[in-house]
Amino acid sequence: MCDLDVYQLRLVVNRGEYRNWRSLKRDDNLRGFALGSQNTKGQTVMLGRIVKWTAPVAVAILIAVSCTSPDVTAVPAPAADTLRVGTYNVHYIILGKQTGAWSVGDWEERKGPMDQAFKALDPDLMAFQEMESFAGHQGPDINLTLDWLLAQNPDFAAASVGDPKITPWTQPILYRKSRLTLVDQGWFFFSDTPDVIYSRTFNGSFPAFASLATFIDKPSGEKVTVVNVHFEYKSRSNRLKSAALVVERIAPLIAAGEKVILLGDINARPGARTQNILAGAGLDFLPIEGSTYHFNRGLNLFGAIDHIALSDGMRAVGAPYVLRQKFDGVWPSDHYPVIADIAFD
Repeated sequence: MCDLDVYQLRLVVNRGEYRNWRSLKRDDNLRGFALGSQNTKGQTVMLGRIVKWTAPVAVAILIAVSCTSPDVTAVPAPAADTLRVGTYNVHYIILGKQTGAWSVGDWEERKGPMDQAFKALDPDLMAFQEMESFAGHQGPDINLTLDWLLAQNPDFAAASVGDPKITPWTQPILYRKSRLTLVDQGWFFFSDTPDVIYSRTFNGSFPAFASLATFIDKPSGEKVTVVNVHFEYKSRSNRLKSAALVVERIAPLIAAGEKVILLGDINARPGARTQNILAGAGLDFLPIEGSTYHFNRGLNLFGAIDHIALSDGMRAVGAPYVLRQKFDGVWPSDHYPVIADIAFD
């Protein structure tokens, strides 16, 4: 069941709490208005061409057919001789806000479920987006989510982190220390000056970036570079330019035969131009069925925007898995986490 009724959904849309209909309609995710609504099994219900987005009947239909079912399948056990990787947008925390959505009080409710979700997924490596605690004038020296997950999971360490004045740390890559050895890390921003920290995006909106980390997989001895991205949701042109910059940075690695895994929230559905640009670098996107963004309500309106892609020399064993589940009655985030088991060829 969804966690809202028709009236609440209209309020969410009209006040822009998450995304407004206008931005959705110009988004890659809903281009053409052939809206696909997915349940927890990835089954798609085509809703046809909806013109009056705020009409009560249309909204009622959306709620009726696109909410996550309470029936949840167990997370599959990791396949033998594979590396389990994943991506998870965990939403930022507003430190100056004590109650309400994404506040410190809200984080206190979410942090237990988030740790439960992380443990249930049992990853060897997880790329996070929006792992940020907004502190305003106090500066970026607090990261509640990162500190919490590392404290609760001592077998893991964080890559692509450091002094936030010189290293952006809101897109860390957590990895299992017994499985992987970190050998390098880095970052670049989606801007005209990508090597300038916190530089604004191509059209001057808030900074967005890629975090990178290179690992040695201990059992196989293979070296792999992980690229963790979060593209802006409002501006399609920003997404396209960001994808082109990622290609520019990783194409030499792939051309040299190095293994690259791209993880993250590209804010574009399968088949969108943003994804196709990235695929042009030699990345194979795994087929993720169903929604990965749910408005923090279990409301599944469009295809996956959180993705996993592999360069040559790797393959997925089994299908990717999307965890569409509450823990202790709470959604850990407004995105679902996605995992896949990867084998080296």
